[in-house]
Amino acid sequence: MSFLRVNMTTETVQWEDIPEEYSLLGGRALTSIMINNEMSATVAPLGVENKLIFAPGYFTGTPLINTGRLSVGAKSPLTGGIKESNVGGTVAYSLARLGIKAVIIEGKAVGDKYFLLNIEAKNTASLVSADNLKGMRTYALAKKLHEEYGEKKSITCIGPAGDFQLHSASIQSTDLDGRPCRAAGRGGLGAVMGAKGLKAIIVDRQGKIPSEITDAVGFQKAARAYAKDVQNDEFSGQVLPEFGTAVLVEPINAAGAFPTNNARFGQFKGIGKISGETMARVIKERGGKTQHKGCSQCIIDCSNEFVTEKGEYVTSSLEYETIWAMGGMIGNDNLDAIARLDFLCDDIGIDTMNTGAALAVAFDAGYREFGDADAAISLVEEVAAGTEMGRLIGNGPNAVGKHFNHSRVPTVKGQGMAAYDPRAIQGMAVTYATTAMGADHTAGWVVDKNLEAFGGTVDAMEATGQVEISRNAQIHMAAVDSAGICDFAQSGLATEAGINNVFTMMAAKSGQVFGREEWTELGRRVIKAELEFNRKAGFTKDDDRLPPMFYNEPLPPHNVVVKVSDEQMDSTFDFLRNTP
Repeated sequence: MSFLRVNMTTETVQWEDIPEEYSLLGGRALTSIMINNEMSATVAPLGVENKLIFAPGYFTGTPLINTGRLSVGAKSPLTGGIKESNVGGTVAYSLARLGIKAVIIEGKAVGDKYFLLNIEAKNTASLVSADNLKGMRTYALAKKLHEEYGEKKSITCIGPAGDFQLHSASIQSTDLDGRPCRAAGRGGLGAVMGAKGLKAIIVDRQGKIPSEITDAVGFQKAARAYAKDVQNDEFSGQVLPEFGTAVLVEPINAAGAFPTNNARFGQFKGIGKISGETMARVIKERGGKTQHKGCSQCIIDCSNEFVTEKGEYVTSSLEYETIWAMGGMIGNDNLDAIARLDFLCDDIGIDTMNTGAALAVAFDAGYREFGDADAAISLVEEVAAGTEMGRLIGNGPNAVGKHFNHSRVPTVKGQGMAAYDPRAIQGMAVTYATTAMGADHTAGWVVDKNLEAFGGTVDAMEATGQVEISRNAQIHMAAVDSAGICDFAQSGLATEAGINNVFTMMAAKSGQVFGREEWTELGRRVIKAELEFNRKAGFTKDDDRLPPMFYNEPLPPHNVVVKVSDEQMDSTFDFLRNTP
């Protein structure tokens, strides 16, 4: 495999052998460790010295199912720290099958130049002028590029939000149907791509370079066992194909952990209108698809296609986090409006979660009324238009809060929190506060350990045990993101036999001994690099805190606040770092 290093300043592409220190890394491990090694932590996120790295997971391109994950890494303009944003679709698999371990974007295009990066085959790539594409929305862009370059192409691109270099800008990737509906949404990395003058990367989907596996027979045996476990699991084999991640809407609301009206409440009165069960029923009645394959190598098919009453395509896939962000968080119980907002965010190239939180702060400040779906749609359209208010929304909740002098801003390190209120699920308070990524739920999802409905073993509204649970989850997820395994296929590694299959595959691919100790060390190494980068960027333990609203405002219906102390927060990774 090779690195493809692209210098936007000199307009050159260069193929490189992979240094030994990176040979056994993939995904998040590769992006985070490389960024920490190769970059000064004090560079301007939208400046010439920032790097933007696209890295398929370590298993991507192998026969293992559900490993079509792409890690995108850079210094974030939203948080000011290191960022890895993870996305599915087809791009990661396409890169891996061309023998590309990572695409590294450096420099910055001179003047107002804009480019496409066209990767056609092994050792064949070029920068193509794209000045005429600046400002184009992602769906029209993908259609145009497929018409010009052929249908058998994967595309990762930015929309107007990235062109404007807004801090919530996403990087959109195409699914198996060629639609740019998969988002590397968090951290504003679309703004970094726009600042570099790169509108899109086009990757040929017909690569046939086999993955480098030392013991192919051993790998195949473990991979088949893993796939069987995923298929036989009730959640990944039956529930997700039927309802997708939207199945979480009802149980999280029932637990009083569904942030509503800018996290003033933990339950949403209109939940029945936007639940996963309601969504599935509406899709079926209208002739859409509740089960849809969106990503390479997927056997779960948790995606869906939401359609209008006339059966016209609206968006794919309508997921839990977006249903919350564009639903309960802004008091909106109109499922069609939520779907429209999801499409607009993908089309404009902006994170649904950070944008929903930004809208919620604006509504909370009195700019519009909670529940006004038309106002939400209008404001998101303003992002594409580049109006003053649109740019505020596009720059995220902190920008909106500052503009309105409004203190109720649910962010950590500048990034909006996810759809699990940390007062009702105290373990999420630890994850939101201590991950280097900002308030990122995927960094350490501990809902299953907290809520009885998911088999939880601790009191969700108490601090006891939460630090250890979050710490372990974060270390584990750093390794999962590095391997390139889809979060929803973790049912394959949920048992001792399942995780041993992963260890077997790691050893079979690398040719080196690999077990639980090596898995944990991989996760620790990734987190250590991320925390080290942030420390060098100026972060201190004071940045590992939630906003005052979560400590001071009891959350209905349980009327509880965050109980995890500052000292407990600081102990999460005290063995990995030296914070002032």
